[in-house]
Amino acid sequence: MNPKAAPAPSYAQGPQSPALHDITIGEALARAAHQWGDREALVIAHQNVRWTWGDLLQRSDALAAGLLSLGLEPGDRVGIWAPNCAEWTLMQFATARAGLILVNINPAYRSSELAYALNKVSCKALVLAPALKTSNYIEILQSLAPELGTCQPGELQAQALPHLRWAVRLGEAKTAGMLKFDELPTRAGPGHREQLASIGPRLAPTDPINIQFTSGTTGFPKGATLTHRNILNNGFFVGEAIRLTPEDRICIPVPLYHCFGMVMGNLACVTHGCAMVYPSEAFDPAAVLQVVQAERCTALYGVPTMFIAALDHPQFAATDLSSLRTGIMAGSPCPIEVMKRVQTQMNMREVTIAYGMTETSPVSTQSAVDDPVDRRVSTVGRVQPHLEVRIVDGDNRPVPRGVVGELCTRGYSVMQGYWDDAEKTREAIDPEGWMHTGDLATMDAEGYVNIVGRLKDMVIRGGENVYPREIEEFYYRHPKIQDVQVVGVPDPRFGEVLCACVVLKPGEKATVQELQDFARGQIAHYKVPAYIEFVETFPMTITGKIQKFVLREAMEKKLGLKAVATA
Repeated sequence: MNPKAAPAPSYAQGPQSPALHDITIGEALARAAHQWGDREALVIAHQNVRWTWGDLLQRSDALAAGLLSLGLEPGDRVGIWAPNCAEWTLMQFATARAGLILVNINPAYRSSELAYALNKVSCKALVLAPALKTSNYIEILQSLAPELGTCQPGELQAQALPHLRWAVRLGEAKTAGMLKFDELPTRAGPGHREQLASIGPRLAPTDPINIQFTSGTTGFPKGATLTHRNILNNGFFVGEAIRLTPEDRICIPVPLYHCFGMVMGNLACVTHGCAMVYPSEAFDPAAVLQVVQAERCTALYGVPTMFIAALDHPQFAATDLSSLRTGIMAGSPCPIEVMKRVQTQMNMREVTIAYGMTETSPVSTQSAVDDPVDRRVSTVGRVQPHLEVRIVDGDNRPVPRGVVGELCTRGYSVMQGYWDDAEKTREAIDPEGWMHTGDLATMDAEGYVNIVGRLKDMVIRGGENVYPREIEEFYYRHPKIQDVQVVGVPDPRFGEVLCACVVLKPGEKATVQELQDFARGQIAHYKVPAYIEFVETFPMTITGKIQKFVLREAMEKKLGLKAVATA
């Protein structure tokens, strides 16, 4: 009798073809302009933008030369703090052409978060929109740098922002101490254009070109540092998975400051010659439906909450979505029933699910357009080309197929590291180059991966990663609060929302409204707890560790909440 074969380990390697792109993002844009010069590259109806690839290259180079005229040099960090707009995309490609590192600032950030991000990476320049919704970006920056009111543009010496020299505002109005964005290209002379032409050949695909902030266990965001090679290739292979061609037109309602928008959206388009179509500054389901119909979009991206909002919109039944073929749902756990509705009611028969994280550029696994329907709605697909994934136990050894462990990724997509934080980088990337995601997963016999939970307590609210420790540290500042623990609880719209469990100091009284108001305007809106519950104590282990999973279950029961079935 033959001994029973040991179960295969939870390890998979992606195919090695097509080959990786060994070029910079700037080179990719030049190739796109050469190959598809007269085809539409960027369409934004509300900005009256309809640019070809040739237009986009010309405008990006004019802006890049303008940025160099500010005295910026390759490797300098430049922040972009704006909603989805043509200027954001121009900054993405202009900084890449000039070798400047683009720093994505979350549009929901408020003053303390903005200051932390700018100072952490020593931003020399910040391009900002005047405002979005309830956030007045100019007022927030002026509150941090009142010196703007009395300085000339480029001469900022702000006590709170010691590295920042230039503030560049979008829009027609003028603001003291700031340049207007539209003035940048006009500042460039022949010398700056010559300088730009000399920079391109000196740039390497392995140079850092983008910093994206992601929440971390310290409670402070960490700057994931990504290279041309990281994100250009990830955008390309995401596009390959949904079989993009120059005939495709992608509706991109997801934010550009995330990898979902700027990598899976913009860089998938630049490597395939597709049109980037932005329906609005920030997500608006009516605008999505209208733009898909008017522009005959063939692909649509979104987190589950966006698809739910579109499906349930009053105009949905009257909208012609027959042009749609494919798309991507990602960013947070994808409800199985929503995936089924998207396939059948939105004509997206080839919709896929992608899984990843900012630190991996972002996608590690993705379902294929021809995967069986049950696999496409219940898993996050299989490993992408030129990448490896494995699922490990607490001793960092691969577990057998079907056994739960931590999902790890290795390959071209893994970030260079967290900016100026070697310790946190070592915690995330092991000596063998594996990025530890903190997500619990299983892998089946055919290599399909299923996410079952998280090692860490990260909460994903509608695609936004929120680490409870950051919110807890914020609330510890409140004079009435003795202790606070924040957990994620189920929500039908956002997947998860925050619930803060508060122990008040003896003799103190507070209301839910009071504690929510304390946070509003001080931290991003999506970090403000949806629920605040007053408790006497927290469930503890014998060693004094708080049992967050017990607390979470107790809150779900108390609030009458039930988890949504997800892939």
